[in-house]
Amino acid sequence: MATNVSTMIDADHIAQRVRELGAEITRDYAGRSLVLVCVLKGSFVFTSDLARQIDLPMRVEFLGVRSYGEGTKSSGVVQITHDLTKPVEGDDVLIVEDIVDTGLTIAHLLDLLRTRKPASVKVCALLHKPARTRIQVPIDYLGFTIEDKFVVGYGLDWAERYRNLPFIGLVESGS
Repeated sequence: MATNVSTMIDADHIAQRVRELGAEITRDYAGRSLVLVCVLKGSFVFTSDLARQIDLPMRVEFLGVRSYGEGTKSSGVVQITHDLTKPVEGDDVLIVEDIVDTGLTIAHLLDLLRTRKPASVKVCALLHKPARTRIQVPIDYLGFTIEDKFVVGYGLDWAERYRNLPFIGLVESGS
């Protein structure tokens, strides 16, 4: 079975939206420093580009999370695979996520990080798939809302493939 990927959101649109998000975040956190928490693995490309668009003192932390495994649907079980390396107590924290679909992962991460006593914790997501929502979660900064399709590229994967595509694409199976 051959697999093709068609473009849903091209690289230019992504770059423009990331610039806009960076400007919003810079404005909202003016005069403060920020901790970006990159949710691995899917958010590493987005976090890298976003960080370069934020004109503030910051540090980047990484939080490894797994809820998909090898499939195309979230298992609903959130597993921490890599924890933060430094405390976030008293810090302004911005969770940077590739996609919010069921809301379960973000809800879990918000609960987890709040126990660590940050000054604030907000969410920045590249993509939101509202059709799959099981729990409502706040998305303070959002790139794009998409329909209920399985997407890859720009850090998002299917069984660890396609992360390196410069666009968000739809996986199309063919014969």
